[in-house]
Amino acid sequence: MTRRSTQKVTLTDVAASAGVSPQTVSRVLRTPELVSADTLERVQSAIGALGYVPNLAASNLASNRSMTVAAIVPSISASVFADALHGLEATLSPSGYQLFIGTTGYSPEHEEELVRAFLGRRPDGMFIVGAQHTDAAATLLRASGIPVVEAWDSSENPVDNLIGFSNEDAIRALVEYVQGKGYAHPTFAGSFQSGDFRAAARRASFEASVAELYPGETVRVVDSGVAAVDLETGRDLLDAALREHPETDALMFASDVFAAGAVLECARRGVSVPGELAVTGFGDFELSSHLTPTLTTVAVPNREIGTKAGELLLARMSRGGADAPQGETVDLGFEVVARESA
Repeated sequence: MTRRSTQKVTLTDVAASAGVSPQTVSRVLRTPELVSADTLERVQSAIGALGYVPNLAASNLASNRSMTVAAIVPSISASVFADALHGLEATLSPSGYQLFIGTTGYSPEHEEELVRAFLGRRPDGMFIVGAQHTDAAATLLRASGIPVVEAWDSSENPVDNLIGFSNEDAIRALVEYVQGKGYAHPTFAGSFQSGDFRAAARRASFEASVAELYPGETVRVVDSGVAAVDLETGRDLLDAALREHPETDALMFASDVFAAGAVLECARRGVSVPGELAVTGFGDFELSSHLTPTLTTVAVPNREIGTKAGELLLARMSRGGADAPQGETVDLGFEVVARESA
């Protein structure tokens, strides 16, 4: 049986090829355990030979379920968000849900565009990194009628469910660690773009923590602006910190990526870490435990965030939201991981 590329194989075509009724083909697709082994084999062989793909749009229209979840993250190149997406997918996939993913590039305006576009495709649930949105995006999310999980943040007024940790508390704990190790002149470095609210929260926490724990000490912050989150920017931030604040003895980065770039550059220049300069990161990326020296950082439960989000979404989607928890906030915490660099 041949067809032009502009034609579609239908369920009726499969039924004719397998010598069964269209209802039997539908039963094979929906409840194969109720079909005899011989019939199942014939129908599956016909599906494979014809290249048949079920029309999910029609099925979803009838059931009022799309079996999809929208995921909006700042970037998929960062391992922290990729880990969460893996956890989310691994939790949802066994129940038949598929992800479609959008990236914001830390732009609240683009996030709003993605929210509009994805809601127009009628997902059954949504996972979104961050708890700060444009007014329009927040209104759309609250009015969507689907379960929403915000992540990687803390908020007094979440849209629906919230899973994450306190960025402010994590940086406070890291400053306390640095102080406890005897470092007197810490400097904070990172990329504090206008749409990266979590990085901004880390910076604000650093400034408040230094003001309290180091009374009279200058609050030192180096900002890379809109530079990419990569190793080269970490090297540039190291240059700027040593040039603008040569007294720095502990350089604390808003991301492990920047910190790794700085550690590698220090090795190239012959700067002893932590002998001449202590370095800390944030995120506990895989690379961090393989650097020389290994990187002191803050570990957050990246994959667990995705896994827990998937569990909350499944509970709401599978039970129609009637009995499942709504407005639940889950604080998964963080850990200061002390290694060789500080």
